[in-house]
Amino acid sequence: MKKKTNRQTEEILSAGFGGQGIMFMGKLFAAAGLAAGRFVTWMPSYGAEVRGGTAYSMAKISKEEIASCVIGNPTILIVMNKPSLLKYENSVAPGGVLIVNKSMVDELPRRKDIKVVNIPMTEIALKLGNVKCANMIAVGAVIKRSKTITLRNVLSALKESLKGKEDLFQLNKSAVEKGYRL
Repeated sequence: MKKKTNRQTEEILSAGFGGQGIMFMGKLFAAAGLAAGRFVTWMPSYGAEVRGGTAYSMAKISKEEIASCVIGNPTILIVMNKPSLLKYENSVAPGGVLIVNKSMVDELPRRKDIKVVNIPMTEIALKLGNVKCANMIAVGAVIKRSKTITLRNVLSALKESLKGKEDLFQLNKSAVEKGYRL
């Protein structure tokens, strides 16, 4: 049985292929949660092939202490490709949010009890100048719907993560802001 969304805790599962920035997204959510003064956990999982293989990460952000880093029914699910949609769609908690990279998923999610956000992330990232920032568009979309982290928290964590790489920070900041506006 799927649990109801807990207003005190955000459980974010990001899934896609290795090389799509799935791990970076999870770490960024955790760092933003810390910046917001929350308790956090982050757990990565790589497929055998790593780059090009399957990858997912779990981030929990809570106002309360967290007993386990495992997420069974995420409140927010990001899918960057079709295999991830097929594998994880049914795990989203009722009332949760499913954020889909419409550029790489050619079918609509079937669930009616969740909010679905379709964004052509890969296409937008290419227009911004680098396909690798598609994950940051997803991050922006999450922030807009999050109960626990803000745009300011994420940009602060992003700046810290990319310290000394101002050009990468600016590109990723633009992508986060674009995703936030969509």
